Amino acid sequence: MSVSPLFESITIRSVTVRNRIWVAPMCQYSAERHDGIATDWHLVHLGAFAQGGAGLVMTEAAAVSPEGRISPEDLGIYNDSQVTALARITSFLHGQGATAAIQLAHAGRKASTFRPWAAAHGSVPVEDGGWPTVGPSTIPYTGYAAPSELTTDGIDDVVADFVAGARRAVAAGFDVIEVHAAHGYLIHQFLSPLSNVRVDEYGGSLANRARLLLRIVTGIRSAVGEDVPLIVRFSGTDWTENGWDEAQTATVSGWAQEAGADIFDISSGGNIAGAHIPVGPGYQVPLAEFVKSTAGVRVSAVGLITTPQQAEDILSTGQADVVMLAREMLRDPHFALRAAHELGSEIDYWPSQFERARWQ
Repeated sequence: MSVSPLFESITIRSVTVRNRIWVAPMCQYSAERHDGIATDWHLVHLGAFAQGGAGLVMTEAAAVSPEGRISPEDLGIYNDSQVTALARITSFLHGQGATAAIQLAHAGRKASTFRPWAAAHGSVPVEDGGWPTVGPSTIPYTGYAAPSELTTDGIDDVVADFVAGARRAVAAGFDVIEVHAAHGYLIHQFLSPLSNVRVDEYGGSLANRARLLLRIVTGIRSAVGEDVPLIVRFSGTDWTENGWDEAQTATVSGWAQEAGADIFDISSGGNIAGAHIPVGPGYQVPLAEFVKSTAGVRVSAVGLITTPQQAEDILSTGQADVVMLAREMLRDPHFALRAAHELGSEIDYWPSQFERARWQ
């Protein structure tokens, strides 16, 4: 049997991932309320992907501080109780042969919101368990409360929180760390001129708007050493005129690689409400391909990748180095095993319990 490029391993620093089918971070809004502690839901949710043959399994956005959570039910990575709960999950992932990854995040002006299925929408009032939010500027996200503008001391605290979160992630057993700089959350808010109108060293020029991200990447690399792979997730574009775009993404990816990042996870949107996004199969893949070819960096492609053949074609044509799946993984946590079966690829990590599904 031949081996599809989907099932070729990839080595980043000291970590070898068994295949190129990676699970994208997907918010579950199911942590213990206000404690940010992972529950059995997270163990089963993430563990199923590892059983199903995925190469790398990434958690949802884990907030690096309490005020960085998207909702009161978000995961956190800012205290030792959270580390203990997450370590149980990484142990299971490793036991299934998967690489364990965590996404570190701060929601900024999009923090303190109701989870999607709540009866209410928008910002959670303080009296109902919400909290004041922060951002690069006082511009609110549409429909949300206005944030306070971070001071330079506050920015220093954010950098320190990301670095501390990375140390805790390693202590919890994660092999790979991703910095969330996409989807309109805090780092993206700093990157985009539509949400960052500062006049100090963190606003204005592209170099200034990228300063927060680069400080975080540099700090994490120093804290975790040379062996731990570091991913940065970008929104490749705001899909809005005069906003963040793929050219800026490519430039900052190059800078981030020099600062210690290894691969770039290219999504899009999330910073501006009402942007026209041409959603369709693989609609973000050209953004990943642009960043890869322009900056000369490794990238992952994500966004409505739903079939084994589509995923294989993205890799075989050189548009990306790995693919990340989200919705399709929710529909079929065993996508990787199914892909191996459909594409005729021999792999040696079918769970023995699933062998009857392997050939027929």
